[in-house]
Order: sequence, then C-alpha cells, then structure tokens
Amino acid sequence: MKTLHNHIILYDAECPMCNLYTRAFVNTGMLDGTGRTAYQEAPEMLCPLIDRKRAVNEIALVNTQTGEVEYGIASLFKVIGNSFPVFKGLFNFKPFVWIAAKCYAFISYNRRVIVPGNQYNYGIQPTFKLRWRLTYLLFTWMVVGAILTQYAGLLVPMITAGNSWREYLICGGQILFQGLIVSLYAADKRWDYLGNMMTISFAGALLLLPVVILAQFIIIPALIGTLYFMLIAGLMFLEHIHRTKLLKLGWLLTATWMLYRLAVLMIII
Repeated sequence: MKTLHNHIILYDAECPMCNLYTRAFVNTGMLDGTGRTAYQEAPEMLCPLIDRKRAVNEIALVNTQTGEVEYGIASLFKVIGNSFPVFKGLFNFKPFVWIAAKCYAFISYNRRVIVPGNQYNYGIQPTFKLRWRLTYLLFTWMVVGAILTQYAGLLVPMITAGNSWREYLICGGQILFQGLIVSLYAADKRWDYLGNMMTISFAGALLLLPVVILAQFIIIPALIGTLYFMLIAGLMFLEHIHRTKLLKLGWLLTATWMLYRLAVLMIII
C-alpha cells in the first residue's frame, strides 16, 4: 500500500467517526505516522491558507510542502486514490464525485447526532444545516418504517396485522410528538434531540433487519420475534437515556418517548 507522504489530515477531535477513520489511514500506512492531527489543536503555522471555518465541516488535507489544502470528499479521494490507484478513474468521474460529495455532506453535517461524543470541550463546532438535518430525519424515517413494516408481519398474532403504511405513521407520529415536547421544553436543542432520537430508531431497525432476512428462509415463531423485539426496544431505551444525558435534557423526553410507544402498543395489540 502506497503512503501519501508530506500530508496531514485535520480531523474533528470530538467526532468518534472522524477519529476512527483517520486513525485507520495512519495505522494502515495510507498516511505517515504523523499524518493526522485534530483541527482544534492544529497550530496556525501548519498552513496559513487553511479556511478553518470550512475545515470544521469538511475534513481538510494539507500538503505540508506546497501549502495546498483540499477539503471534504476531495481530501478523502486523494488519500484513498494514492493508496489504491485503481479508483482514480472513478474519483475523476464527475457524476460519481457529485453523488459522493452529497453523501459526505449528509454524514458530515449529521455526524454529531449519528455518533455523539461524550463531551464537547472546544468552542469550534460544526455548522448546523437545517436541510441536512431534515434530510436525515426523512431518510431514517423511511428506512425505519420499511423495516418495521416487514417485521410487524412476524409478530402476528401477538399484535394485530396492520396495513402497509401503519409503521410509517407510527414512526412519523413519534417525530412530531417528541418534536412538540422538546420544542416546549428545550427548543434550542430540538434538532439535536430529534436527530439523536432517529439515530436510535435507525439503529434499532437495523438490528431487526437480520431477523427479517432470516424469516425469508425459515419460520420464526411470533413469540421469538416478539421477545427479540422487546430486547431491541430495551437497548433503545437505554441508549435514549444515554443520549439525553449527553444533551443535558433530563428525564422528561425519555418518559414521553416511552409513553408514546406504550400508547401505540395498547392500540395495536
């Protein structure tokens, strides 16, 4: 694997995902051993041409010899393309670059609600973009609704069979219900909370997906499906407590989150 020498990538020290993949670049030899540093701790002398505001949102790659700086998907493509030249043609294909840039922005502007850090000690924080948060809420809503629609069929007769849009309504209803509560309770944290809440739902749905796939090949008793669903719901409950603590939102939103789910359960049983 070819190493990209004389380059330093600036990552977000408070983003677990950023820390993980930039560390992987170094550990696998794609970058030098000193080829990564947190932008929060990067000295001004590293490169006076760095747009620090942009580097918060789009990971920056600095050429320490020329001072050239690349941002976002271009910086990742340069590191990966240097180690795997076979991808260079794809990385120069404009339609692919456009799609990749949109995917990068989707993740970057939502990274704090996808994998939150335990604490934020620096004043430099990513820019909030409402359109990307709304896109994230819509995306997770559709995925969660689709998976739960398939999983609900495995729970009959433990619960009543629903129509094809019931689970979408339940999931969307919780976004609206919790959105109303958090708006009355802590409006300044509305979008951070909803993003975290839907990440929990998304993760829960992904944990249900293997059972949905397995059910295509074997018969899974409704009792087994129900017990597994309850296990996942319990894990989601614990993660909701964890994330609301990180957001310093107390117990109210966890209580209303559970109240909504219990009310829906009583209706559909």
